Order: sequence, then structure tokens, then C-alpha cells
Amino acid sequence: MKTSEVKELSSKEIIERMEGEKVQLAQLKLGHSITPLDNPNQIKEVRKTIARLQTELRAREINKEN
Repeated sequence: MKTSEVKELSSKEIIERMEGEKVQLAQLKLGHSITPLDNPNQIKEVRKTIARLQTELRAREINKEN
């Protein structure tokens, strides 16, 4: 998910998407510990997506305070 796509989402949608991504990350980590993934870079991409979502939420909180 690109940053431009994240900015188009509402705060509620970002929170829902972040929860889903966290569940997916947990599943990927568990699956990778049992049997190696074909593409272990998936874990890295999901972590980056979560970080993008958190960054956008924090930016909105800061803008709301000002």
C-alpha cells in the first residue's frame, strides 16, 4: 500500500486496515516459523504497511492539535 493510498482513507478505515495487517503479520510470522515462506519479504512489506498507517494516524493527530 502506497502512502498516497493511505492518505485517501478515513481515520476509521486506517485503524481497521491496521488491525487486519497486524493479524496478517502474526499469521505470516507463525507460518514462517513452522515452514519457511516462499517469499519471506512479505513479512517486511506488511511491517512497512503498518508503519505507514501508524505514521498517517499520528500526522492526523498532530494536525488536529494545532
